[in-house]
Amino acid sequence: MPVSPARAAAFEILLRVERDRSYAAELLHSERNARLSAADHGLATELVMGVLRWRSLLDQRIAAASAQKTPRLDLEVLTSLRLGVYQLQFLARVPARAAIFESVEIVKAARKRSAASFVNAVLRKASANREADARGEVLGAGDVGSVALRAAHPQWLVERWSERYGLENARQVCLHNQTVPATAIHVDDQRTADELAHAGIGLSPGLLLSDARRVESGDVTRTEAYRDGRVLIQDEASQLVALLVGRGQRLLDCCAAPGSKTALLAKQNPHSKIVALELHPHRARLLRERIESPNVHVLTADACHLPFAPGFDRILADVPCSGTGTLARNPEIKWRLTPEDLRDLHSRQVAILKSTLALLAPGGRLLYSTCSLEREENESVVTAVLSELRGFTVLNCEEELTSLQRTGALVWPEVNSLVSGHYLRTLPGIHPCDGFFAAIIERSMR
Repeated sequence: MPVSPARAAAFEILLRVERDRSYAAELLHSERNARLSAADHGLATELVMGVLRWRSLLDQRIAAASAQKTPRLDLEVLTSLRLGVYQLQFLARVPARAAIFESVEIVKAARKRSAASFVNAVLRKASANREADARGEVLGAGDVGSVALRAAHPQWLVERWSERYGLENARQVCLHNQTVPATAIHVDDQRTADELAHAGIGLSPGLLLSDARRVESGDVTRTEAYRDGRVLIQDEASQLVALLVGRGQRLLDCCAAPGSKTALLAKQNPHSKIVALELHPHRARLLRERIESPNVHVLTADACHLPFAPGFDRILADVPCSGTGTLARNPEIKWRLTPEDLRDLHSRQVAILKSTLALLAPGGRLLYSTCSLEREENESVVTAVLSELRGFTVLNCEEELTSLQRTGALVWPEVNSLVSGHYLRTLPGIHPCDGFFAAIIERSMR
């Protein structure tokens, strides 16, 4: 029998994530997988994201049921086992016999027929020793080591979060990362909201922003409003970052792809000239297709070597980062990232911030942001750059957030919880959004 479309797609995506360092979310929404039925796409998403979120725990369960050590297994065999154990462990609605049978068939289809009996034996043993759903164990974890173990996170990440934010906050971050995050969209007119409701999309109000909506039911990506670019899927913290950029006559978005923040800048500044830069030509091409606003000019360029003279009123430097604030959406990151990566990212982020600050007009403002929880990519970058440059001041984000609250744009009641010193800081699991950092830097008038 052929493998079910959902499991075949999940298997292929997980292999590409491991072999090619691809991102699961991008593969799930690729044209190839968009052809899956809604039910199959939903199951494929559950399997891929579930396996990536709980990978270390799944490997423990596999090791307990196998005489062979997991590092010695072929990737195809290990991936089929992870898929099988995930279904046995977390998907009660899937009969054990179906999970086992499909994993065995996956191995055969992957030309690893000699491993079929091994996969069958391991999964049968794992099924006999089926344990309680691990999600409930995370809150009971009492120290860094047990949080990391039970929440399926690398211990070095949990240790640094505990040191920085406290053990309880670190636990909440980990718990959030192991759940399906809310899908947020930006909707600034009632007509579009009504159109989505008519299309069967259930919406609730944003918890952070008044123009945000949270998708409670339905697939917004299959609506005309989404295809036309009138609705953007964008986390509420990401939307907030775009709001904090403010208004000006000449704006620069220096690391613009995929373009959701660029689109919001264009809505906020409909009569301004906006330059959106992207380093990679194929991403710049997709950005041009996505952003239809006539006042946005997309260019391919390196943010470290910008071909402009100073004179921008507002600059958004949403720099490439580790993404540790988005692990609920991109769980593969936690298995790839190393402390050495943070040092490399810091160097590039410093270079981008220096390059872009030089383009500010007197009195202009730059918003530096990341979706990272790590100090090396956030405060340390700002401190390192401003220790070398003169004529720049870090503004207090709390004042800007309070202003947004007064206008009704920000609906989160506790503004002070969104700031750390002068900076914006959101924590997943503590705030209703991804983890973001932002600093507003102003150039003096002389």
